[in-house]
Amino acid sequence: MSKSYSVLDQNEDVSFSLRPEGDALVAVLENPNYIRNIGTVIRNVNALGVDALLVVDNLNRLDADISELRQRKSLLKYSNGAVKWTNVKRFETVEQCFSFLEEHQFVSVGTSPHHICNKQVKLSDSKLAHQRLAIWFGEESKGLSEEVAEGCEYCLTIEMKGRVESLNLSTTTGIVLHEAVRQRSKQAG
Repeated sequence: MSKSYSVLDQNEDVSFSLRPEGDALVAVLENPNYIRNIGTVIRNVNALGVDALLVVDNLNRLDADISELRQRKSLLKYSNGAVKWTNVKRFETVEQCFSFLEEHQFVSVGTSPHHICNKQVKLSDSKLAHQRLAIWFGEESKGLSEEVAEGCEYCLTIEMKGRVESLNLSTTTGIVLHEAVRQRSKQAG
């Protein structure tokens, strides 16, 4: 038996649903390459209480049927089982995902260590308490596409202190989503 996300019980699978209005935070992955990263991001989303994970998968790496996706052993392993209890929705194209987000009145922001968006904002200077916020994370080796960068209001950057210019996808989602949840909790406060 499936339940709506808002009535989450860890012993039952969750069907996809989003509150039609009010505060909501979603993470969006654009064409992720590695199941281990997708699984770890699902775990981050669930652990931090993010409302949903949207995945643009134009290469069809993931099952279109979410119930089959939830049974995939590799996702169960890398998500530590969180895939069973996390709101996940798959899209074939960036355009479909943006349409969904616009229909549900989300503000989209991207993440990138490179200056690809019209505006770059340091994570430490960001204001992520938008009522309905979608944070986009790009493909592991290429980052966000131009199409996504153009559709985002701005891009967040994590200040790097060492010689490495970027972080692993799952690490980046953990840092950025934690900061978004922290700011939103503080504002709700």
